[in-house]
Amino acid sequence: MAGSPGRASQPGERGWRGERGRLLEIVALVGLVITQPLLDVLGRSPDFFLFHRADRGQILLLVAVVTLVPTLALALLGALTRLAGRTARALTHTALVGLLLAALAVQVGRHVTPLRGVPLVVVALLAGAAGAVAHRRWRAPGRVLRLAAAGPVAFVALFLLASPTSAVVLPRGEGGAAGTAQGAGVHPPVVMLILDELPLVSLLGADGRIDATRYPSFAELAGASTWYRNATGVSGWTPNALPAMLTGRYPARSVAPHYSQYPDNIFTAFGGLYDIRAEESITRLCPPSRCEQPATPEQGLGVLVRQTGRLLGHLAGPTESAVDPEDSYREQTRAEAGLDAAEPVPADPKFRWDSLDDNQPARFTSFVAGLKPTARPTLHFLHLLMPHSPWAYLPSGARYDAPEDLPNDGAGWVDLARQRHLAQLGYTDRLIGATLRALRASGLYDQALVVVTADHGVSFRPGAQGRGMDAVRAAAGEVAWVPMFVKEPRQPSGRVDDRNWEHVDLLPTIADEANIRLPWRVDGRSARQAPRADGTKHFYDRPGEPVTFPGGVPTAPPPPTPHPLVGTEVRAGPTAGSSARVADLAAFTATDPDTGTLPALVWGDVPDRVPDGTLLAVAVNGRIGAVVPVVPPDPGGRRFAALLTDDSLFRAGTNRLDLYQVATDGTLRRLTLS
Repeated sequence: MAGSPGRASQPGERGWRGERGRLLEIVALVGLVITQPLLDVLGRSPDFFLFHRADRGQILLLVAVVTLVPTLALALLGALTRLAGRTARALTHTALVGLLLAALAVQVGRHVTPLRGVPLVVVALLAGAAGAVAHRRWRAPGRVLRLAAAGPVAFVALFLLASPTSAVVLPRGEGGAAGTAQGAGVHPPVVMLILDELPLVSLLGADGRIDATRYPSFAELAGASTWYRNATGVSGWTPNALPAMLTGRYPARSVAPHYSQYPDNIFTAFGGLYDIRAEESITRLCPPSRCEQPATPEQGLGVLVRQTGRLLGHLAGPTESAVDPEDSYREQTRAEAGLDAAEPVPADPKFRWDSLDDNQPARFTSFVAGLKPTARPTLHFLHLLMPHSPWAYLPSGARYDAPEDLPNDGAGWVDLARQRHLAQLGYTDRLIGATLRALRASGLYDQALVVVTADHGVSFRPGAQGRGMDAVRAAAGEVAWVPMFVKEPRQPSGRVDDRNWEHVDLLPTIADEANIRLPWRVDGRSARQAPRADGTKHFYDRPGEPVTFPGGVPTAPPPPTPHPLVGTEVRAGPTAGSSARVADLAAFTATDPDTGTLPALVWGDVPDRVPDGTLLAVAVNGRIGAVVPVVPPDPGGRRFAALLTDDSLFRAGTNRLDLYQVATDGTLRRLTLS
């Protein structure tokens, strides 16, 4: 009947079906533009969650935020436009479809075309407009999108069940068998400090020894331990390198650095005979049943959301991102983490150590505080992301701010990157010294097996900066070779051993020294065994795909040579008739060294008429702290950057910053700053 209640409700049903269809289309497009790329990258980056100490609940909440919040926000916007009528609602939905298609076109265009920047945005907007017109004129595009609305469910399922991160969200067992006592030997305390992104060559002087002037604590350690000078890591990526070190096996699969994926590791092997105090950074190899969990503050969902938002900006932008995702892995300072315990203040008058103690990484402070004799043998373990980028420390321990997108490669920039790395290494040397002092003060030094090494290095070779395969091919000596020191209990003196050491040798060596028999087969060889006859090195950019190259202790590149003007006093000279723009110039008018932070990195721009290669002298309070070249502008428009490593340049309150153009005859002409 025409007047039946069922027939009367049809217009409302059509409206509801229309709204449901529009919602499904938004779900599909948001899934393709936001959910899939984010969950794909995060699913392949379990170290992101491990570094930020995310638990299962926080990861699931982040997945919910990524999947639901953008969709709900756009759905709410569409619903509100209904108040203006059906036409406004339809036009708004078409506009949203067009914008989302344009955003998708940007991501696709970056992968399949050479276009970048404004040209890519223009093409993407045209593609989005064409898609919106097609969606409005024909039904087929809408039907395809509604079918694609199942995509986010599949993306979430893959993330939770099949990605490497699934081991962190849904761990499967705690695994490994405990090692057993080997003979009647004692089990000495074991102290392991694993540094990150530290090439051996950064420590070396021209004579092939540790540069004791720049790095006195490393030199002290080398003089009292066995220095395996021909030691190499097995991968340039910590999620592969560190498990190899702690399992004794070469990387075979691309899995999370998690105890459920690596059940046989040093923590499970030692857990039956040793107490374990483990401070891990971007791994979680020690299962909760074996480890005394450190009482460090959780970073929380807010940090995860902020970092994920930054990641989306890199993924969805029309230009290639120059930001290394691992640069978000910055160690919290003691002050940031709210820790009160600190090492004894050293007798060093060079700087304000009472405030710089707050700059110690919180993970390091907790580790040092636990270096004390115990009734049971204890394994003290710390993986510290130092001197790993982001580089933020001067050798004294003072911190400085820097743009996160500052280039690390290219003319002038790679030299600055190396200088910043070496400055942070100088502070890392101080942390090594603090560790040695704490061991001696507690009486643990003589009786302990002390191991200090790094998981991998990094190249500062122009055109091959970093630690991927391009860097390995161009500068394997900088990427693969790492410092490796083993101080045996009551070792009388230091020695150098140039055997072919690979980092799969680390666990079997420590197990032998600790008199523990490992219950699984390892690829490595204990240092108590005869050296390898073969000098070949094995390196894994991808698990299961070894690259080989010959061994041999690498030669250190020449250290950066300071310009003769550095350290000299300069009077106000004639002006150059030109100017320079300096970022954060206001920081020099209100400097407070007692905060432990200094405006030690100076960067900015000069006019186009100043040619590339022109030298600029940077002076603070009348003394030159750095001389750097003008270079072609980077994507941020910067043409120079200088690191001022000498803290004594600065004073409390107002500091005068001057930039001088250095003529070929050495004449200095002052630039006007803005």
